[in-house]
Parts: sequence; C-alpha cells; structure tokens
Amino acid sequence: MIEYEGPGWRLVRDSSRKDFPYLIGGDGWSVEISETEWKELIPLIFDLIGQHKNLQDQLMPEEKISLEIERKAYWAHLDGNKDLWSLKIIIDGKEQNNRSLEVYWPIPNAQLITSAMRTMWDSRQ
Repeated sequence: MIEYEGPGWRLVRDSSRKDFPYLIGGDGWSVEISETEWKELIPLIFDLIGQHKNLQDQLMPEEKISLEIERKAYWAHLDGNKDLWSLKIIIDGKEQNNRSLEVYWPIPNAQLITSAMRTMWDSRQ
C-alpha cells in the first residue's frame, strides 16, 4: 500500500483491492476509484494544470483565472490566480459504471494532492 496524506487531503493506492485500488479524499470525505477511472482522471488533471502553467507568466498576481476541461465522463475545473488554485472534479457515471462522484480540494490542498498524484503516477510509469 502507498499512502500520501496531508491536512485536508488523502491519496492511497492499495493494489490488493482489485475493484477500487485508489482512494482520493478531502476534508471529511473520501471515495475509492477504479484503475480505469484513475488512468482517465489523472491525465485530465495534469492537462488542466499544464494549461494553468502555460498561462502563469501572462497573469498579474491579483488576476483570477478559471479553467475547465471536459473529456468523456470527466469534468475538471481549476479556479484561482497566478500561483494558487482550487480543483473540482465531476465524474458522470452514465457512460461507464453508473457511479458518479463530485470532489473538491480548496487552496492549497489542491496543489498538495496533485503533487502527490504526480508522484504516484510517475512511480507506475
């Protein structure tokens, strides 16, 4: 089992759990997701963060930014400024397993959990 945790977020990969080996969590909530959901969700999040990084140099410190990506059953929304942002994700289960979820990490938890996601993702590649 691999586990990362901080104030207001949690990320676990437990390969002994076949159906839902990943757990993502926030302040007072958590949800388990499948390997397929993980493999579709993480590139979506990284693409959204990449868009933000590409625009960072163009933003003034006080300027607000809101970015969205929708792909298949997934929708991700980054909201913040040049340096800090929150992250909201919705999975509409109509296309896959009829299981839907909505998750949210505020500033600075979003940056912390996505950094842990990057570490976990890179360790599997």
